[in-house]
Amino acid sequence: MTTFTIGETDFLLDGEPFQVISGTLHYFRIHPEHWADRIRTAKAMGLNTIETYVAWNAHEPVRGQWDATGWNDLGRFLDLVAAEGLHAIVRPGPYICAEWHNGGLPVWLTSTPGIGLRRSEPQYLAAVTGYLERVYEIVAPRQIDRGGNVVLVQIENEYGAYGSDKDYLRELVRVTRDAGITVPLTTVDQPMPWMLENGSLPELHLTGSFGSRSAERLATLREHQPTGPLMCSEFWDGWFDWWGSIHHTTDPAASAHDLDVLLAAGASVNIYMVHGGTNFGTTNGANDKGRFDPIVTSYDYDAPIDESGHPTAKFHAFREVIAKYAPVPADVPGPRPDAPAFEVALSGEGDWMPASTGSSTEAPVTFEELGHLGPLVRYDVDLPATDGPAPLVVGEVRDLAWIHVDSAPVGRLSRSLHERALVIPAGSRLTVLVEDQGRVNYADRLGEPKGLIGGVTLDGAALTGWTATPVDLTTATGAGTGSAGRSLLRGTFDLDAPTDLFLDTAAWGKGFAFVNGFFLGRYWQNVPQRTLYVPAPVLRAGANEIVVLELEQAAETVARFVAAPSLGPLEE
Repeated sequence: MTTFTIGETDFLLDGEPFQVISGTLHYFRIHPEHWADRIRTAKAMGLNTIETYVAWNAHEPVRGQWDATGWNDLGRFLDLVAAEGLHAIVRPGPYICAEWHNGGLPVWLTSTPGIGLRRSEPQYLAAVTGYLERVYEIVAPRQIDRGGNVVLVQIENEYGAYGSDKDYLRELVRVTRDAGITVPLTTVDQPMPWMLENGSLPELHLTGSFGSRSAERLATLREHQPTGPLMCSEFWDGWFDWWGSIHHTTDPAASAHDLDVLLAAGASVNIYMVHGGTNFGTTNGANDKGRFDPIVTSYDYDAPIDESGHPTAKFHAFREVIAKYAPVPADVPGPRPDAPAFEVALSGEGDWMPASTGSSTEAPVTFEELGHLGPLVRYDVDLPATDGPAPLVVGEVRDLAWIHVDSAPVGRLSRSLHERALVIPAGSRLTVLVEDQGRVNYADRLGEPKGLIGGVTLDGAALTGWTATPVDLTTATGAGTGSAGRSLLRGTFDLDAPTDLFLDTAAWGKGFAFVNGFFLGRYWQNVPQRTLYVPAPVLRAGANEIVVLELEQAAETVARFVAAPSLGPLEE
């Protein structure tokens, strides 16, 4: 029986010192037909281990409807890692952050009345227990001491930055051990004393998360983990992007230097991310530290393996460092080839927003009250008679709202800009289309409701008698012709064979794009991201269809596929 244990100074594989050199791949951000390729490419960089989070809300978006197939087939992903001769680390949360919507927690969970998130509260613990038991049914038989490849399992995630409920952590450990997990259990926190103290237990092995000043961070970690191996289980080699900012990058040589310091010190490492992947559909998260910043569709992360699965300069720099401490494969994948570049004419099929069909309520209901997991809800209310223009004031918009009076657009309110009011003309009917731009994935705003929050007034008087209509993007159809304003755009194109593509969205305003029914994600004229990645497995030889649901204004009714991605301007 193969064993993986913690010794006085090292991890031990069958009693021999073993330095974990790992990289993060999120199976839920990668097309399943690409899993094997991405794992193999990561191995070519010199990794001996692959790490992944488990996204609860991907597996159970609706309560009681658990799914571990297709994109959610964690078992198959771990088996593919094993097939390449690599070990695996599993981090099931239940909270994962990861710039993933709601930090991985299902909306049905976080919207449960009276629930106490990430603490020893009965409703929360009962749901978490059921979730973890399902995950461990997959993980337990794949542990290294049972002939599998899983060597470490993490308890919670950066908990010391959020709370200090030791009873909660003990309960997670109990559930984990009772479910048959026998490999060592870890925690992770940034190497700040108060975080390390709050976020772990004596029986758990502390690891750190950082991306620079490796020697200093390891020293702090050693103060709180006096024996056993040192490990940076999130070595940040890049960063994520949000709308309205730049495309974040890090210098390959500087990142490689910090990796070298880690490995030279004998520390184990997990590179976050080795390959980022994509926030397909509307799975992106958001941050709010005084300003609401929704994450872009790409999760390229400036990782060693780019969004479309090809090695970068950082890949080669890291591989050279790793080769000093461990064997690396001889074969290295080549650079990304140019993708086919071509144009597709798009038909303008008119406005695609559905008619108002909701039942009347006194105040606007939230997305959660509607049980709606999509990004859009249409709100309607009759307006009182006014002598002329009057101020419309919303308690809070979560997160972006387009305002119409008698079907005519009159303005937009943005949460990111802290906008709550505008003057509207007299009319008989107010329509507000609200977009959930991404659920906050960090700190105390987890699980906050979406929609029109806190009531709406016109000239100081409350507007009542609202209808709320969830918008199903997958069934949207144009209601006429033309492409002015909000419109559905559709086109077809032929391919000789499936191949990765990059869709240029720069000529469009804001919206959503689909190819052959596959939801690529959000686009926005707001910087930084300018292209959407189209993975080859969603395409086919022969005819393919593109559908664009534009929310504001398409300057051109042409879809341009370009040779390479454009993820936006860099910091000067």
